Amino acid sequence: MPTPRTTASDDVPTGAGSGAGPAALPDPSQSRGFFGHPWGLANLAGVEMWERFSFYGMQALLAYYLYYSVTDGGLGLSQTAATSIVGAYGGLVYLSAVLGGWVADRVLGAERTLLAAACLIMVGHIALAVLPGLAGLAVGLVCVSLGSGSLKTTTSTVLGDLYAKTDQRRDAAFSIYYMGVNIGGLLGPLATSALWGWQGFHWGFGLAAIGMAAGLIQYIALRRHTRSAASAAPSNPLSPRERRVWLLILGVALIVIGATVLAGWVTAENLSDIVVVLIIIAVITLFAVILSSRAINRVERRQVTSFIPLFLASAVFWSLFQQQFTVLAIYADQRLNRDLFGWEMPPSMVQSINPIFIIVLAGVFAAMWVKLGDRQPSTPVKFALGAGIMGIAFLCFIPLAGSANGTIPLIAFAGILLLFTIAELCLSPVGQSLATKLAPRAFHSQMVALFFLSISLGSAASGSLSAFYNPSNEVPYFLIIGGASIVVAVALFLARTPILRLMEGVR
Repeated sequence: MPTPRTTASDDVPTGAGSGAGPAALPDPSQSRGFFGHPWGLANLAGVEMWERFSFYGMQALLAYYLYYSVTDGGLGLSQTAATSIVGAYGGLVYLSAVLGGWVADRVLGAERTLLAAACLIMVGHIALAVLPGLAGLAVGLVCVSLGSGSLKTTTSTVLGDLYAKTDQRRDAAFSIYYMGVNIGGLLGPLATSALWGWQGFHWGFGLAAIGMAAGLIQYIALRRHTRSAASAAPSNPLSPRERRVWLLILGVALIVIGATVLAGWVTAENLSDIVVVLIIIAVITLFAVILSSRAINRVERRQVTSFIPLFLASAVFWSLFQQQFTVLAIYADQRLNRDLFGWEMPPSMVQSINPIFIIVLAGVFAAMWVKLGDRQPSTPVKFALGAGIMGIAFLCFIPLAGSANGTIPLIAFAGILLLFTIAELCLSPVGQSLATKLAPRAFHSQMVALFFLSISLGSAASGSLSAFYNPSNEVPYFLIIGGASIVVAVALFLARTPILRLMEGVR
């Protein structure tokens, strides 16, 4: 392993009140102390691991908390309402990536936004743990969704700032980072599920809060290795007049939201549909703002345009993948044989299967991309592979249709989730890396937010699609959705050449 570099700049204080401006910060792109990568990669992978521990630990319990009866510790909602809320919550998490990207680019800078988001997430999990009923649910989900989306955007941005755009280590770094994400995604559901069975839902939520606190402490301890000149300050700061305009917009938006809720237009059952519409509006608006801006040049504009078909393919992929938390959560509870040597595994624990596969395979994919170098598939082809394999995974549910409830073999379900994992590794870390490479300088974090908006749209759509699922229509449900994803994959593969031309040398 290379010896960590030690320079005078490494000791430059970067905390508040240090007096050091962005220009005084060290250049982490030259560091190779962490297995050939900057030490900031270790810090970002660590904080994201703890954030995912808390996020997936809570989300593993969420659907069951919503539709289990009050006597079983739940809220007693219908399954349709529960999956709609879960889908809407997932959509709002990644929709808030736009807010986080905007705050990073225009107010705080990516690194300080990351720190603030981590604090907000911890507050949300504490609210779920200690506040009873719907009040705790509302406060907790709002705080976690706002914080998690902002943190997802800014960790990717800060990580991208650790590398030059032409650095061949970038895709490998995002795969290593993604492995940290999935260690948290593995351990979170296992730990919170154990506490759910032992002491109840709120204890599981409390453990999620402790996990996020551990991540926050770790991040602060290693913060100086992570900040760079690019991430320490906003790239396109607001003018005083713009600040006043945006405060007015925020006030009007809060009034409108409050009025629609009081009027009864927003219900648990239609919440995911409403979020889908809001996300589509946000996507169109953000693409229009970036493409029409005078702050970007012709090459940057072409690169942003190339992202549109990739965005659509990503949204389709995530609308299937995120059904792990809606349709497949119910499937695991009611259709799956979870007996392991006489012990019935909690249904929430199946959400640790995908992270196990990720941990095993992420390093393999990272090494494969590095080994292939310039011979690796282009990004459009990787996206096509992700969408196509995801569609095949859904078609694999069809032979299992018609089996009695509680009889689907766990090994068959795990095999399908292996396909989920392969598809995810073809698209998700590659998509985050691509967003940082195609990002115009003036819209640094907001371009990353666009990628997360594709996850947002897919997550909310997974809640809307769940309304069409029931065991009596499994074959047409899985056939139509899986087939549609394969069609999108084929179309993207056929369009790869013109997309690459628009990407102007980025592959």
